[in-house]
Amino acid sequence: MRRHSTMSEERLIRREPKERRRIIMMDPVIWHKIAAVSGVAALGLGTYGAHGFKPQNPSFKEVWQTASLYHLVHTAALVAAPITKNPNIFGGLLTAGILAFSGTCYTVAFLEDRKYSTLAPFGGFAFIGAWASLLF
Repeated sequence: MRRHSTMSEERLIRREPKERRRIIMMDPVIWHKIAAVSGVAALGLGTYGAHGFKPQNPSFKEVWQTASLYHLVHTAALVAAPITKNPNIFGGLLTAGILAFSGTCYTVAFLEDRKYSTLAPFGGFAFIGAWASLLF
């Protein structure tokens, strides 16, 4: 005796393709524009840190310099995002790292208060993730 198959069993037997999903892809060249904005900000903030920023505690000047260095270096790397295998992952993680790490460090230094440093480690992990994404 032959058993009647259900609709889902027939679908498995015929191996119908799943519904096609629409994936909206970002144009990788957008990362050049984001890098340009970030570069302008990095240079402006670095210049302010070198010439105009006068904290009461000199250790906050070092925090500002660290933020500026990481901001500028990772902005330079962001220019290469469109030529990577996964530009949106690499660019997104670098941008998140710049905002979370450097942004937090700028805030800590400017306000001279370390209680605002909670996002910095997440920014560091975003930087690590961005560089690690080049392996895949």
